[in-house]
Amino acid sequence: MANNNRNDKMSREEAGRMGGEATAKNHDKEFYQEIGEKGGEATSKNHGKEFYQEIGEKGGEARSNSNNDGKMSREEAGRKGGQASSRS
Repeated sequence: MANNNRNDKMSREEAGRMGGEATAKNHDKEFYQEIGEKGGEATSKNHGKEFYQEIGEKGGEARSNSNNDGKMSREEAGRKGGQASSRS
């Protein structure tokens, strides 16, 4: 454990890392699936169709900028993201 400040206090980064490691030791795959599902439900309650269209477009842009051999255009990825969110 490296203490980076003068008072021998743990940095936020170090505390977060240690907390994440402890959580991973104490919980299994189902735990993470459950909290992910809860997070998704909370997000859908707080955001509308436009939010999902926007993040779909951003995902499409990121995908088109990566080395994906041009498998999907940004427009297509954004459209698919928007369609998927409108169905839910």
